[in-house]
Amino acid sequence: MNERRVSRVLQNMEAKGLSQILISSPSDIFFLTGRLIDPGERLLALYLNRSGVRKIYINNLFTVPEDLGAEKIRFSDSDDSIGLLFDGIDHTQPLGIDRNFAARFLLPLIDRKAATGYVLASDCVGAVRSCKDETEIALMKEATRINDASMAEFFAGIRPGITELSLAESMLKIYRKNGAQGYSFEPLVAFGKNAALGHHAPDNTPLHEGDCVLIDVGCRKDGYCSDMTRTFFYRSASDHAKQVYDIVKRANEAAEAMIKPGVRFCDIDAAARDLITKEGYGEAFTHRLGHSIGLEVHEGEDVSASNRNEVRPGMIFSIEPGIYLEGELGVRIEDLVLVTETGCEVLNSYSKELTIVP
Repeated sequence: MNERRVSRVLQNMEAKGLSQILISSPSDIFFLTGRLIDPGERLLALYLNRSGVRKIYINNLFTVPEDLGAEKIRFSDSDDSIGLLFDGIDHTQPLGIDRNFAARFLLPLIDRKAATGYVLASDCVGAVRSCKDETEIALMKEATRINDASMAEFFAGIRPGITELSLAESMLKIYRKNGAQGYSFEPLVAFGKNAALGHHAPDNTPLHEGDCVLIDVGCRKDGYCSDMTRTFFYRSASDHAKQVYDIVKRANEAAEAMIKPGVRFCDIDAAARDLITKEGYGEAFTHRLGHSIGLEVHEGEDVSASNRNEVRPGMIFSIEPGIYLEGELGVRIEDLVLVTETGCEVLNSYSKELTIVP
């Protein structure tokens, strides 16, 4: 158990008036214990209370030989796992739960009156995860370095007659060759008008001259995720396409230039969105500016107009403005940024200059 992280979680619980919490998110449990367990449909839960009780409920299917810093409560598929949970909870106090805790486990606890109330408490761990420590920052930088190196190879693979799907299917081998364990999410590859669909799933659309080539990809290295988007053009780009690309690039750079501790997420979003709106494409920027990232591709904080929280040193999130013109093209440029004590560090080094594939 990482004692420093657990201590901060307990402090956050105290601030919410909670004495106990059930954590079911596998990534949260990994963050606190160093052991990643994918339970599938089975129960997995870490129980903490401020009196020092720590219990982890694990199905016998999963081998966990090492000491996790918590009492292991093992059970089989035929055991009453909810009953075991019930027995470990203080029935006289409210219970914090996370957003991952499935209704099939929660509702029986409610029926048995396991606690006096139930509080959504994902942020007790999420607030700790949001600011990365030195070890996590190093891991994030390495995952991003692999992503940059792999993007260069993806670019080299853009050739006459290739389809979105065949380009996407080449990526896993490249990632693994470069040291990643696999994807952090399934790659998004879109040619031409398909790029206007935002999260278009790659299909058998072939590449044509003048098409934009939008590649939104990420890999996972030692548990940590990377994410980036670059948009290229195949053999030529119209003046209109060049104009759209320039606007998106300037929006990306304007947002990154203002990031420093104390700046609000909503104001970062506005820096990019206002620029795109001023250029006449506000309605074509159809999503938030970014999202936090770490053990998961999308973590708690987002860079959006509705998030009035201030950024803090150690936070890592994406900056990914886009313009999507139905039936024509889509352009998105995405970097990951690390908030430092005085500003921010852009983790991606791959060029953002308009590039035409020869």
